[in-house]
Amino acid sequence: MPPAVARLGASLPLPPDLAMCRRVAERAEALGYESIWIADTGAGPDAFVVAATAALATRRVRIGTAVVPIYTRALPVLAAGAGSCAQLMPGRPFVLGLGVSSETIVDAWGGVPYRRPLTRMRETVAVLRRMLAGERVTVEGKTVRSRGFRLVSPPPAPVPVYVGALMPPMLELAGEIADGVILNFMPVDAVPRMLAHVRAGAARAGRDPATLEVVARFQTVVTDDAPAARDAIRQMMGPYFATSVYNRFIAWCGFPEEARAIDTAWRTKDRARNVAAVTDEMVDRLAIIGSAEHCRARLAGFAAAGVTTPMIQPFLFDEAAIWRTFEALAPAGSA
Repeated sequence: MPPAVARLGASLPLPPDLAMCRRVAERAEALGYESIWIADTGAGPDAFVVAATAALATRRVRIGTAVVPIYTRALPVLAAGAGSCAQLMPGRPFVLGLGVSSETIVDAWGGVPYRRPLTRMRETVAVLRRMLAGERVTVEGKTVRSRGFRLVSPPPAPVPVYVGALMPPMLELAGEIADGVILNFMPVDAVPRMLAHVRAGAARAGRDPATLEVVARFQTVVTDDAPAARDAIRQMMGPYFATSVYNRFIAWCGFPEEARAIDTAWRTKDRARNVAAVTDEMVDRLAIIGSAEHCRARLAGFAAAGVTTPMIQPFLFDEAAIWRTFEALAPAGSA
């Protein structure tokens, strides 16, 4: 049997249904998962509302966002959301995970220009730390500004800020300024290369990279029917990997031909070719599908490569199947 992962997180199911999220949060804590993470898709319940729901349903587990976009909420709104969630969890940390998201969510859906992501992230993290500390903030940056804002009820303890990162520039920025880094959709052999950039950023800032938590989300299905699960995940990956951010990333991770085929098919509005361009090898290397033993071995492999907190995202829409995946992979010794 593969070694147990030291810290295993649970990612609440997508699309998020608040009643289901409450049930999953309660059960994930009972099963021994160390942390609960919430993604912001831009089309479901607000991530901070989901986090508050999970906080009220649990007593011990850590809760964090992984991630909320930095463009689609004003700085005071981000500070208020994170601060409110932290107040609901006295004595345990709430983690604010931030990301630049994609042009689809930010520009097409949100109507916000998707510009200067590195500068925007750097300035956002710096300003939010001051706001969450209760300071009155006036700032005129290159990409953000705020005048005279002060959070009336700041959180009772500092809020750790994590940065979602894929490519070297953002990975290095995370190492430089964040308390942790959040990874997504990478093969295990890319992890050491990604973390080398995190370490490089930390070194430039005179920080110890060992203090940074490395969180990673894994689309996971515990099943005896791997081909069916593979085909379901492929339907999601085709459009997802057509976004410029992820298209560049999967090419960088070792799938340049697939990335070109996915992009070409999407641009020509050929959905069938777009999905077909996601090969079985891609799905098997970027997601975790199979028996519980196989899935545990994959998670252990990512932990050995440097991921300190793997999180399981059940790629399932049937609640009974979601339970099966969470229960099959629950930390050793849990109920």
